[in-house]
Amino acid sequence: MTVEVEPDVAASLFGDRIEVARAFTANLAAQGEERGLIGPLELPRLWTRHVLNSAIAAPLFHGSAADIGSGAGLPGLVLAIARPDVSWTLIEPMERRVAWLSEQVSELGLSNATVLRARAEDVPAGQFDVVTARAVSALRTLLPWTAPLVRDGGELVLLKGQNAAAEIDAAAKPLKKFKVSDVRLEVLGEGVLAETTRVVRGTVRG
Repeated sequence: MTVEVEPDVAASLFGDRIEVARAFTANLAAQGEERGLIGPLELPRLWTRHVLNSAIAAPLFHGSAADIGSGAGLPGLVLAIARPDVSWTLIEPMERRVAWLSEQVSELGLSNATVLRARAEDVPAGQFDVVTARAVSALRTLLPWTAPLVRDGGELVLLKGQNAAAEIDAAAKPLKKFKVSDVRLEVLGEGVLAETTRVVRGTVRG
């Protein structure tokens, strides 16, 4: 399948980091399917559905951030490219995915990114300003893995799909249990991207 042509908006989203973003996207297009990182149908929408979908959330991060279940590097590697001023930890339990992430961090020169082979529940709690995840699991399942990693007063920024609003409703009990407040759904990229990004945000109180 043919790889999607880079949309014009990519350069404005990445600014002076666009060449690094292009290199990552090319690497993912060349190796992603054979290494089990993306499905065969994703190449024609690699930029739109995956890279830009992740990059549009870049302004929401600061300080130290973690990406849970980083997989192919969506959103973690993309965000580490777009926000070199943020310290990123890419948390992934699967060895072959960890190998890919580590290769990309090295090849792309991402000195602000660290790859950690671990399950989220085994990572020491309360050490990140912001924790994110994309397409990992439903919100109610994701909260026990993500909320404990956020420092008191820090934030969850979770990239979700079409059912995000329903997931918030279904997660009322775990949101309360893990002391996540000011929970809201934000739609990013309207009028900018061909496909908008839904983000569930919430503040974690220790």
